[in-house]
Amino acid sequence: MKDEFAAHKTVRYLYRMLQISGLYIYPIKSMAGISVNRAQVTDRGFEYDRRWMLVDENNLFISQREVAELALMNIDINEKGLSVTYKRGNTSISIPFQPETSEFAEVTIWDDTCTGQFVSQAADEWFSNMLNIRCRLVYMPDATHRITDQRYTSANSVTSFSDGYPFLIIGQASLDDLNSRLEKSVPMNRFRPNIVFTGGEPYSEDMMHTFEIGNIQFHGVKLCARCPIPTIDQQSLERGKEPLKTLARYRFKNNKIMFGQNLVHNSAGQIAVGDELKVLKLNYEERFLIGN
Repeated sequence: MKDEFAAHKTVRYLYRMLQISGLYIYPIKSMAGISVNRAQVTDRGFEYDRRWMLVDENNLFISQREVAELALMNIDINEKGLSVTYKRGNTSISIPFQPETSEFAEVTIWDDTCTGQFVSQAADEWFSNMLNIRCRLVYMPDATHRITDQRYTSANSVTSFSDGYPFLIIGQASLDDLNSRLEKSVPMNRFRPNIVFTGGEPYSEDMMHTFEIGNIQFHGVKLCARCPIPTIDQQSLERGKEPLKTLARYRFKNNKIMFGQNLVHNSAGQIAVGDELKVLKLNYEERFLIGN
C-alpha cells in the first residue's frame, strides 16, 4: 500500500506546471486548421470548429481519408464568415456564417445521422470543381444536437461534425517522444488536435480524467484511436506508413493505435494560449501506456 501511494504521488507530481501551448480550430471538417491564441468554448466544442462539412451525393461525410486534397484548403475567419483558399489554384470563396438556403437534410458521420443545412449552390459548385468530385457543403444549425457516444459520456454531451467528441488534446512531450523514434519528424498538424500543452511526461494526457483550464472543466473520456490521416503529409499530400507504423509498436491497444485523448466539458467560456492546465483527477487504468 505504501509503495502504491508513493507511485501515485510521483505520478501526480509529473502533472504539475502544465501550460496550454496551442489551440486549433477546424471550421470545415478535414480541411486545414487555424491556430488561434484564444478560443471560445461552446456547448459542442470551440466556436466554429467543424460546424461545416462536405458530403457526397448520399449525404455521407467526406474526409481526407478519401480526398487528401482537403488538406490544401486553407481557411480564415473574418467578420462575415469563412474565406477558403485552395492552395493549388490560389483561388478563394467566401462562406457566410449563416447558410443562404432553406434546404435541410439528414447527413451521416460514421454511425451518426443528424440534420445539416446546405450552405449555397455557389459553394457546392466551387468545392465540386476544385476537388473534381460531386459534393455539397452543409452547416450544423444551432438546433441540431449531435449526442456523443453514451458509452463514454453523459447524456447531455454534444459535438459538432467532429469524428466523435468536442475536443482532442495532445501533449507536446508525446509528439517529441514519437519524433525521437522516427527517421523523419512529423508536425503536430498530422494529428489535428484542438488543445496542445507543454510540461509533463510523454503521454501524460492518457491519464487525464478531469482537469481545468480557467473556469472550464474538461473530462478525458476515451483515448483517440488513429485513422490513416496522420500518414498524409499536409503539404505535399504524400502518403506513407509513418508515423502509424512506429506508433503501432508501443501504442497498440484493443487492436487500435492510440495517440491523444478525446475530451468533453461541462461549461462555456474562453481559454487562451498560456493558460495553466490543472489536473484534478487521474485515470490510473491508462497508466501502463505512459513511458512505454
